[in-house]
Amino acid sequence: MNIANTITLIRIALVPVFMVFYSLNLPYFNILAALVFGIASFTDFVDGYLARKLDIISNFGKIMDPLADKILIIGALICMVDQNEVSIISAMIIIARELYVTSLRVVATAEGKVIAAGMWGKVKTVLQIFAVLAGILFKNFYIYNFTVANVVMAVAAFFTLVSGIMYTVENIDVFKAKKT
Repeated sequence: MNIANTITLIRIALVPVFMVFYSLNLPYFNILAALVFGIASFTDFVDGYLARKLDIISNFGKIMDPLADKILIIGALICMVDQNEVSIISAMIIIARELYVTSLRVVATAEGKVIAAGMWGKVKTVLQIFAVLAGILFKNFYIYNFTVANVVMAVAAFFTLVSGIMYTVENIDVFKAKKT
């Protein structure tokens, strides 16, 4: 187990810690939840940087790193929907896209193709992280009749959907039937 993979596993381990802080609704726990979420999100950058810099890219990391990201975002969405702070529609768009692209990657891998994270995937990740953090820190703020969490998550959901469409267009060959 190399350092990059260990950091990826730490990100996964931080998810239940985040969820507990978020769900308790005690004074200042939203700040603790945001801090844990922010640290967990930052580990995504750190593990990738170290893997490239130290030339320790592994198959485990290629699979677990994006999976850890999805676990983190989905955990946050579950908490936010549970407390009626984010629309279930935005949450389902994001979750469905994450599962779809993961499935697309699995099929591509079975065909010997690697689908690397593209620009749209990176943009949607940053927007999702921003949306969760803004939703946590400004959960009692409103834009017209909508919570800040709902507004920023709807924007993230839109770009998440665009990202899923772009992955489909760029990898349409994965859908073509192969003769066996």
